[in-house]
Amino acid sequence: MAIDRKLLDILCCPVTKQPVHILERHRLKSLNERIAEGGVHYQDDSPVETPLEEGLITANEERVYRVDDGIPVMLEERAINLRAADLK
Repeated sequence: MAIDRKLLDILCCPVTKQPVHILERHRLKSLNERIAEGGVHYQDDSPVETPLEEGLITANEERVYRVDDGIPVMLEERAINLRAADLK
């Protein structure tokens, strides 16, 4: 289930207040490969154990928020820092 476009227009990062957009497929694939290798952690340092179906990335391209069943998980502790995951 894809995220609603109207919702996407009003969402922003809860930390930086930057707008977010949908993570491109090739970057989503790279992120999911790193998750499978065990090299990705959430902001709270817990490991990301399940691949993302969809993701939202901040305008500065530093944080990714997962979207589960069309619902964005916009919690600071559940952000994925791309720099820490060696994906930036």
